[in-house]
Amino acid sequence: MNRLSQLALSDEGFVFDPQTGDSFQVSETGMAVLRALKEGRSDEETAQQLVADFEVSLEEARRDCTDFRGQLKNFGLA
Repeated sequence: MNRLSQLALSDEGFVFDPQTGDSFQVSETGMAVLRALKEGRSDEETAQQLVADFEVSLEEARRDCTDFRGQLKNFGLA
C-alpha cells in the first residue's frame, strides 16, 4: 500500500498522514487532485475533472495536476 492511499482526507481540506503523524491543509483544487489520485485516476482524467468543477482551462488544469504531483513527490507522498 502506498503512502498516498493511506492519507486521510477531510471535506474541509485537512490531510493526515498516519504513517508520520503529519497533517496539512490543501486548497479545494488540491483536495480534488488528491481524491482523484487516491482513486487511481490519471493526470489527464484529473485535469478533465478540474475543468468541469472549477471553470479553468485544460492547460491550467494540467499544469495544476503536474505541479501538485511534484509537491507530493517532494514530501514523499507520491
